[in-house]
Amino acid sequence: MTRSVQDQKAPTKRKGGKAEKDPKRPKAGKTAKANKPEKPKKAEKPKKATKAAISEKAVKSGKKHRSDHVVALAAPAAVEPTPASPRAAGRSGTSMRELLAVGPDFELAALDPAATPGFDGDHDEADERTADVGPELADLQERLYAEAKNGSNRSVLLVIQGMDTSGKGGVMRHVVGLLDPQGVDITAFKAPTPQERAHPFLWRIRNALPEPGTIMVFDRSQYEDVLIVRVKNLVPAATWSRRYGQINAFEKTTVGKGTTIIKVMLHISREEQGRRLGERLARPDKHWKYNPGDIDERARWDDYQQAYQAVLDKTSTGHAPWYVVPADRKWYAHLAVAELLLETLRELNPQWPAATFDVQEERRRLAES
Repeated sequence: MTRSVQDQKAPTKRKGGKAEKDPKRPKAGKTAKANKPEKPKKAEKPKKATKAAISEKAVKSGKKHRSDHVVALAAPAAVEPTPASPRAAGRSGTSMRELLAVGPDFELAALDPAATPGFDGDHDEADERTADVGPELADLQERLYAEAKNGSNRSVLLVIQGMDTSGKGGVMRHVVGLLDPQGVDITAFKAPTPQERAHPFLWRIRNALPEPGTIMVFDRSQYEDVLIVRVKNLVPAATWSRRYGQINAFEKTTVGKGTTIIKVMLHISREEQGRRLGERLARPDKHWKYNPGDIDERARWDDYQQAYQAVLDKTSTGHAPWYVVPADRKWYAHLAVAELLLETLRELNPQWPAATFDVQEERRRLAES
């Protein structure tokens, strides 16, 4: 029985970073003829799914309050959406949303960051499964985009939060990269500019909300205003304390206007963060990712964990729930976020809009042209 995110309190024993597997047994052969022993057939080798090739980051331009880059794939061939299956939603058949959703008694400190709820495979299998969901993700995304051309106001907002080095950039490459760039926007929220500080804290968030038919991805979000602001005492406690309720009201209004919100926290351990920072220092090709300020933030680890717990307690709502993804294993985090997005789009079930013209007449005109 697969355990939910709240039950995963102890590390799973793994060998070399991968889950141990039972040895395969050969398949049985045909029924033996009289007086002849049955010969077993050789086990067929499983076919590996072709991994989706991730393209280089596509440069995005011309949109105010949008990020300056989007990661993209060439659009795959359309496929019909299929009902959720055990393979797509975890080997137990339980959906990833059910496994990772924050409940009323959720404790962040009790969740093992190296756990893999809903998945008992290894790195390669996780990569294959992540690639496998790509065609259906792209098809559902295109349907959502097409619906908007016919007047639908539906859209999706994917919020990604996490400590430094938690893997937010990897989610952009490996998950958002499965989508068609014409229907995706990415906004990365850094420290507020002087113009942004002159407005209420939600002003810049409101300006970046997704347009109908699109998927918007926030790399950090409005939650920075109750995380770093709280930890570093940038505003009085009375100010940031009010923001939880303001965020909830803002998200409820946003959902009411047709935007589905998926909020993901990538949860890593302090030890894994130290390892990743060490790798950035050890490799010249990763020096550009390193910021000396990361060590200063790391010194406030416990304060950030308390701030995140408060966020999860106060802002995981029925209209905009939080999902906590164990992220010490990057490959699991990519798979989990991909399936969270897939399950959400399946539930939205966007449809191709009906033609607004006489199809037969247009065929006749084309034939005569």
